[in-house]
Amino acid sequence: MLNIYRTDERVLNKLTDFRDGVWVQMVDPTSNELSRVAEQYEIELDDLATAMDDEESSRISLEDGYTLILVDIPSPEVRHEKKMYTTIPLGIILKQNAIITVCRENTPVVDYFILNKMKDFSTKKKMRFIYQILLRSATMYQAYLRGIDKKRIEIEERAGENTKDGDIIELHELESTLVYFATSLRSNSIVLERLRRYKRIEQYPEDMELLEDAMVEFQQAIEMTTIYRDIIDGTRELLASVMDNRLNTVMKYLTSITLVTTIPTIISGIYGMNLDERWVPFAKVPFGFEIVCGIIVIICVITLWILHKKKML
Repeated sequence: MLNIYRTDERVLNKLTDFRDGVWVQMVDPTSNELSRVAEQYEIELDDLATAMDDEESSRISLEDGYTLILVDIPSPEVRHEKKMYTTIPLGIILKQNAIITVCRENTPVVDYFILNKMKDFSTKKKMRFIYQILLRSATMYQAYLRGIDKKRIEIEERAGENTKDGDIIELHELESTLVYFATSLRSNSIVLERLRRYKRIEQYPEDMELLEDAMVEFQQAIEMTTIYRDIIDGTRELLASVMDNRLNTVMKYLTSITLVTTIPTIISGIYGMNLDERWVPFAKVPFGFEIVCGIIVIICVITLWILHKKKML
């Protein structure tokens, strides 16, 4: 998908042709769309399609006639039928008369600008636009991190009788997401540091303040990621301890039940021996069977009482 936008008098308008000061937004573009933009702005096709590769890492590359900025932005996804998060590359190509963004899917980071929710947004102020994208990306990272911590709290509150195997899997998915976030945030911070020293295009003091804000937000997101990873480690250990304790409790009950049921088995086994009835207690006594059964019940009751006092039941 290829869209062309330009702001005029603080209003974002959608155009049908290329002009000066436009924002060319490409989402999962076709080969024809990539070729069209590459030819229009004299950009290497490989550089334009860089953001389509999930394995590409964040970087900034100064090319002849344009600058390529590649950053990782957060994006929601569904894993194991649950809403999770991941990171995807966003390519930003800076030309003298245009700015081009390339991404393989629609994201809240870019949609925020299309909906014209960003204050002082202008497609003609290219460096400011880039910093606003980075700032919005950092804000989304923090929002998703808070969502991850909320999911962790829900799992932690279920720790105990309601703990399920799915909670362990979901906790693992959350921890994997934090690993992706940590890697992407560190790479993005390096790109921001390089942009701070970027002298290829004139940067205004207001733009540099915006960049500093983005750097602060990214650093805060990195710290949040580290903290939440440590907390999730503790939560996983808690769930493991709860499940181990539950298993120990079950084994304790089974052991107690086995001990109690062994008593009648032993007594009935003894009475089942092929011995002379003269030597078998209660063999010739009226109601002998009932007496033996009563003794078994009494012994079992005493055993249960002892186990209860020892907190084995």
